Amino acid sequence: MFRRRRVISMVLMSVGVYARIEKHAEAALAYLSLDPAILLLVVGVLMFFLTFCGCVGSLRENICLLQTFCISLIVVFLLQLATGVLGFIFSNKARAKVTGMVNDAIVHYRDDLDLQNLIDFGQKEFSCCGAISHKDWTQNIYFNCSTLNPSQERCSVPYSCCLVSKNESIINTKCGHGMQDMKESEVSIFINTSGCIDKLVDWIHSNLFLLGGVVLGLAIPQVRSRCVPGAFQVCSRCVPGVFQVCSCQSCAPLQLTSCLPNTCNLSDLETHSHWLDRVY
Repeated sequence: MFRRRRVISMVLMSVGVYARIEKHAEAALAYLSLDPAILLLVVGVLMFFLTFCGCVGSLRENICLLQTFCISLIVVFLLQLATGVLGFIFSNKARAKVTGMVNDAIVHYRDDLDLQNLIDFGQKEFSCCGAISHKDWTQNIYFNCSTLNPSQERCSVPYSCCLVSKNESIINTKCGHGMQDMKESEVSIFINTSGCIDKLVDWIHSNLFLLGGVVLGLAIPQVRSRCVPGAFQVCSRCVPGVFQVCSCQSCAPLQLTSCLPNTCNLSDLETHSHWLDRVY
């Protein structure tokens, strides 16, 4: 269990570090919260910290590390729960926050290739354009409709907003040219005019059971992992080369018990050996 998590955390950190190194740091500093590489780094570091505390704490019988592991899991679980509850209660504020993030991403669309690919993927996947409507793209300096804008993409939208026929084998990247200048009734023939926020909300409402299953799938292992470190109590040494393993029904943090001679039994040792094989 810990080994798999360590590998996953190291992969996430490696991808995040590589992505950050490959980018121009000065261009990314203005919108760190929008950078997917930062998200990978944060998740990777957090996972590595948790697995390190759990693995080393179990291996070295370190109460401090095990308690840190247990408390960290509880904090992460409570944060996830609080985020979901607050997002449901303050849905309007959450919607406004997400809308602001999408608009910020639109402003920096041409500044970051990863961000650009992410926006294009979202617009094509949800068949949408902009946060509220396709007019949101006027916030970008390249797509701005100002008469002072010298860009060839003036008053246009990205190609990912366009309605594409399934029979088309070649993507026309200029299909969104001048779409912001056209009337609503005319532009809907060529591009998606619905905002991505509304499409995202509709998708969430249509997949509530699926999302609920995913949330449960993420929450159950965290609750179970909380019980693993405290499932057994291990003494230092009863006799040379032998550990005393005491079964424990509660999920409280591991506590060392006193070692008494001749108290170790074979069944306990077999149970502990099986547990170690399962964890490591």
